[in-house]
Amino acid sequence: MQHVHAKHPRFWTSSRPTNHQDVGDLHTEEDEEPPADPYHSVPGSDTEVDNGVQPAFIGPGNNSFRNYHPGLTGQPCNANGDFLPNGTRPEPRQPKPPDDWSPYSSCLEFELADFIYTRSQISAANLNTLLELWAASLAGWPGGKPMFGSYKEMYRTIDNTRVGDVKWQSFTVKYTGDVVANPVPWMHDEYDVWFRDPHEVVRNMLANPEFANDVDLQPFHEYNTTDSTRRWQDFMSGDWAWRQADIIAQDQDCFGSTFVPIILGSDKTTMSVATGQNDYYPLYLSIGNIHNNIRRAHHNGVVLIAFLAMPKTTREYASKDEFHRFRHQLFHSSLSHILKTLKPGMAKPEVTPFRDGHYRRVIYGLGPYIADYEEQALLTCIVRNWCPRCLAYRNNLDNDDALHRCRDHAEMLITEFALDALWNEYGIVGELVPFTNDFIWADIYKLITPDILHQIIKGAFKDHLVEWVEKYLRLTHGDSRANEILDDIDRQIAAVVPFPGLRHFPQGRHFKQWTGDDSKALMKVYLPAIEGHVPPEIVRTFRAFLEFCYLMRRNVLTEKDLDDPDEALARFYRYREVFKTMGIITTFSLPRQHSMKHYKQLIQLFGAPNGLCSSITESKHVKAVKKPYRRTNKYHALGQMLLINQRLDKLAASRVDFESRGMLRGTCLSTVLNRLANSWLGDEDQPLASASIDESQGDCEDISGPRVEAHVSLARTRQWNRATAIVALADELHIPNLPDLVRAFLIGQLYPEDTRDPTEIPYLKYPRYEGRISIYNSAISMFYAPSDPSGIGGMRREYIHAAPTWRQNGPCYDCAFVITDPELQGMHGMDITRMLCFFSFKSEGICYPCAVMQWFDRVGDEPDEATGMWMVWPSFTRDHQRNLAIIHVDTIFRAAHLIPIYGQDFVPPEIAPCHSYDAFNGFYVNKFVDHHAFEIAY
Repeated sequence: MQHVHAKHPRFWTSSRPTNHQDVGDLHTEEDEEPPADPYHSVPGSDTEVDNGVQPAFIGPGNNSFRNYHPGLTGQPCNANGDFLPNGTRPEPRQPKPPDDWSPYSSCLEFELADFIYTRSQISAANLNTLLELWAASLAGWPGGKPMFGSYKEMYRTIDNTRVGDVKWQSFTVKYTGDVVANPVPWMHDEYDVWFRDPHEVVRNMLANPEFANDVDLQPFHEYNTTDSTRRWQDFMSGDWAWRQADIIAQDQDCFGSTFVPIILGSDKTTMSVATGQNDYYPLYLSIGNIHNNIRRAHHNGVVLIAFLAMPKTTREYASKDEFHRFRHQLFHSSLSHILKTLKPGMAKPEVTPFRDGHYRRVIYGLGPYIADYEEQALLTCIVRNWCPRCLAYRNNLDNDDALHRCRDHAEMLITEFALDALWNEYGIVGELVPFTNDFIWADIYKLITPDILHQIIKGAFKDHLVEWVEKYLRLTHGDSRANEILDDIDRQIAAVVPFPGLRHFPQGRHFKQWTGDDSKALMKVYLPAIEGHVPPEIVRTFRAFLEFCYLMRRNVLTEKDLDDPDEALARFYRYREVFKTMGIITTFSLPRQHSMKHYKQLIQLFGAPNGLCSSITESKHVKAVKKPYRRTNKYHALGQMLLINQRLDKLAASRVDFESRGMLRGTCLSTVLNRLANSWLGDEDQPLASASIDESQGDCEDISGPRVEAHVSLARTRQWNRATAIVALADELHIPNLPDLVRAFLIGQLYPEDTRDPTEIPYLKYPRYEGRISIYNSAISMFYAPSDPSGIGGMRREYIHAAPTWRQNGPCYDCAFVITDPELQGMHGMDITRMLCFFSFKSEGICYPCAVMQWFDRVGDEPDEATGMWMVWPSFTRDHQRNLAIIHVDTIFRAAHLIPIYGQDFVPPEIAPCHSYDAFNGFYVNKFVDHHAFEIAY
């Protein structure tokens, strides 16, 4: 390996229910794509359609263009539904005064209610105490008066909010089938279903100004400007929305309307408490028009609309077929009843106000349903272990010739075959009727979405592959030796260095209760831990599987991007045969692994899978179910949870309303200070700074703001107990030649065109710096990472640490990607460094934010063949000294995560994560730590 003296990075920038309605007993019962016409007009109009964009439109970033659907164009109209000429401004609506905070009396009152109820979530008793203390503090002030007299007054004010107000309703369901001679208890029980009118919820979403720049009014096809290849991102870019628009546009009354697909999602969730197990069955709603980033960020883009009933009975009857069929049909009948208010708008357009002030004619349609495999089987009324999308036989799911399921074919089979033949030959439960049969243009088999979290991560990865590795070890080495190896794998996982957003496993993976977050975290660190303990074919199996998963999570996928997952999937199928050869498993006919075959087609239909993943509904559980449940008194908790959710929605809607009217700028304190300053100074344009919290408590977070590819800055808080001069810092870091490194850095900054090595420049010509410096324990990296949890604009923030002590767990010196050649892509244009110190100094009026770091050398010119990850080791000079340098923070891209190359030797138990970078000689650059890192290093 050739050692290098130095590397020169280039500068780079970059508890009560309301409105109860007892409805009584509930009684229920791929075409070719036509060519798009880029020019179209509204029937009966001589003007070209104008909906804010042209049929051919340069897409985001000016690197793509779009062809919009010629029929459903989202043409603005008036309140009567008459289409408007081009350029017509929205009809004026009754404006609200800029000081109208109703139902609150002031900005302070709203901010207080929002803070207490939404963010701090303190109990009513503690709230009363807080308000009493506030009242006492104001008692000596003339006219001093607290905002609310008690918690009841604050709750009453929130309840009086009319913006975004959709009341909870309920209906009762009971069994109405044939009753046996000795009826069982569940046949007489009544089940309450609580819901909110989905029609009103959707209208509120369409009128929400928060989505102003993140709504698509038409289906479209998007292409790269460079090579005209197709690309898929948000839902309306998929073929399903276009084909539905083709069908709807055949009705001339629908021409020029806006198609609004209704996206549903449901998933049972459990809260285990000391008093027992509490199960809830929430139903969520979104619309296909909003962008994926809105849906993932939950900015009111995913709304809780119902709690479905969960019938229970005694053990004697729980396993009976009659009870199972009743539960399943109850699910479908409830969905049909909840969604019935949308039916009129599915057959005939209705006029609806939008967030831009225009009215539009809207036509609704049932869109995809977000669900895990068990829920998909329930939705499609199929037998477990069959595929919900195709007719592949359950014992031969790898059959590539299987036809796709469709509603017409299923109904024909139900008409022609007996129930047992349907069950055994086609996997159809003939007694059940899908809820989609009650709605026009709806085919449940075509509405099943890709589910990365439950099908792939929790299913194929954790439940299959990880378990197969343990079976392999026990089969090969016996239980005793296998336990030793598994303990070593756990120690390797526990020794991994912390990283922003990475869940730590202090005891490895040896715990019983797994969540989706646990499975996602294990995926990021598992591959290097098993290398050396399993054959290379198993390592390659995991690599192919992980690469398929991460490729599927890309925010934008092109035709080329769809070829890469196919190649990874082919490798996965090829290498996984090792498990069958070794006798660990007899068949790969597994529905969750089989579902991976359908992902390419599902992307073409629905856009990028990360916008329809069950991780969206699972994370929504925390806000809509788990946290509200913890705020209840646990007695008849559901009614309290409904009220809590309604108040949270009202507060969120009020904030959006106030912000859209320009009434929420800065903080309450800054507003008051500016007002006082204006009265004192007579200058209304001179804002005063207010106190604010600068540092985040976490290591990473999603942020809003303008999109930038990447930007790094030093933390705002300097360390007062650290060195204040270069010489002192050299002693602190044990780097005697640090002053020389500073001079070399200044030469690169002052004379960027000088290509000589700094050692060749005469010493007397070196620029010198002997002034004060400021030391920082971290730097803040902000970058565009829409495939990971991020803000609405796709921005994410993380902290890169270089601290001698961090959270009382020892030193923390993180690694980072540094741009060394911006002309090259990926790791070919970057190097890995380890940050030893962040500092800044000012020379000749210029402030230089810097980092002292050690270089890593790449092992080879390509990633490791088995793991697919780049390998690096610490770089040393020819005289065996650490290869150090000082760089400008603008050359840092973001943090990098390294995992040791453990090999076959067991890891000592005393190795702590904070010492991992010092205890090993070689490392993998972990491209699986998050999806942004994968895109960098892939």
